[in-house]
Amino acid sequence: MSVLGTNYDYHRTFDEQRNNRCACCVRTMKWFPVVFIVSVILWSYYAFVIQLSFFTVTSIVQRILFLLFYHIVLVMFLWSYYKTVFTDIGRVPSRFKVPRVELDRLIRATNEDEQKQILETFAKELPVVTRTLNASVRFCEKCRLIKPDRAHHCSVCGVCVLKLDHHCPWVNNCINFTNYKFFILFLGYALLYCLYITFTTVAYMELIWTGKIDGRFHILFLFFVSVMFAISLVSLFGYHCYLVLLNRTTLESFRTPIFRYGGPDKHGFSLGKLSNFQEVFGDDQRLWFVPVYTSLGDGMLFRTRSHHLSSISSHEVVLPVAPLATGNQHYCNGTVENAAVATMNPPIDQTVVVEHVNETKATDGVEFRQLLQQQQMSEKKVDSCIASALPANGDLPRQETKDSFHHLH
Repeated sequence: MSVLGTNYDYHRTFDEQRNNRCACCVRTMKWFPVVFIVSVILWSYYAFVIQLSFFTVTSIVQRILFLLFYHIVLVMFLWSYYKTVFTDIGRVPSRFKVPRVELDRLIRATNEDEQKQILETFAKELPVVTRTLNASVRFCEKCRLIKPDRAHHCSVCGVCVLKLDHHCPWVNNCINFTNYKFFILFLGYALLYCLYITFTTVAYMELIWTGKIDGRFHILFLFFVSVMFAISLVSLFGYHCYLVLLNRTTLESFRTPIFRYGGPDKHGFSLGKLSNFQEVFGDDQRLWFVPVYTSLGDGMLFRTRSHHLSSISSHEVVLPVAPLATGNQHYCNGTVENAAVATMNPPIDQTVVVEHVNETKATDGVEFRQLLQQQQMSEKKVDSCIASALPANGDLPRQETKDSFHHLH
């Protein structure tokens, strides 16, 4: 009798070994663009430092300053590139994983509405506010989990990634919540590196053009390569700076996020240019341009505009928006202060999340109680504003009919 047993499948084992070999080859080939970038950097270092500085710069002081600035830019460039490549992607926590029991119910569901209800019930305790086109909770069939807001499945990495921007082959990694700051700095320092080489070699190109010195192949090629990379980097870096200021990812720029309350809104996560910038680079100005992790948040819970919020949760303290004065009418939380209006629109849910507070972590609950007191005071102001818009008897103004309208006129 075989040691492997009678149920051992030799064909399946052979297929698995072949697939493993193919996967190993694919993983190796993915590193080729990274090796190419590193090779170009090493070659540019040789061409710039050895060929240019020692053969064209004669002054010792000028050569020191020349090389000092170059090495500062080079170190920041390599540091940010290293962090972009080797920072682990943000994976979705296990609490978003749909249990086996719920998966069985999902498979046995007879219609789409039942499936939506199952997902909605499971996700009610999760911090998700975005939905699909059919208003369903975003569910990944491959990873079998509820997608957090702004998370997407990467087909290259084979997992769902937090705040996925795109998968970049030049760094062999996903550009996502964990390394987006490093990627922006990598583009910025790479552009600065190429521009510095370009402008410092222009003088040498002028000497070659006038025939004062003989051209060296390394420096000639270095000039054209730096110009080529600078042209491609300036558009890419500018585009991502634009996305940072709008608090938008590359995927969201092509596919507008859909919110449970409010529907599609491409500006749903935008909180103002400074707040958007700080969400990626942090609130410590000294570390904005240093390749160390300073991004705000956890990659799962994001602040949104007020009209995408539905109600107060157990971990949120919400304050109503202050009344807005417009002409002779005053608006308070969506209600018009004008008794002659034919109909009163229902209050619009205009709220601003002040802060997510964990009551158990607040010292003696003082912080939590203070925020609740602020909320109660604001609610009293809203009630008084609404009361002032009602008649003296407290009844709502009746809706005028068509006949009464003609009678008045």
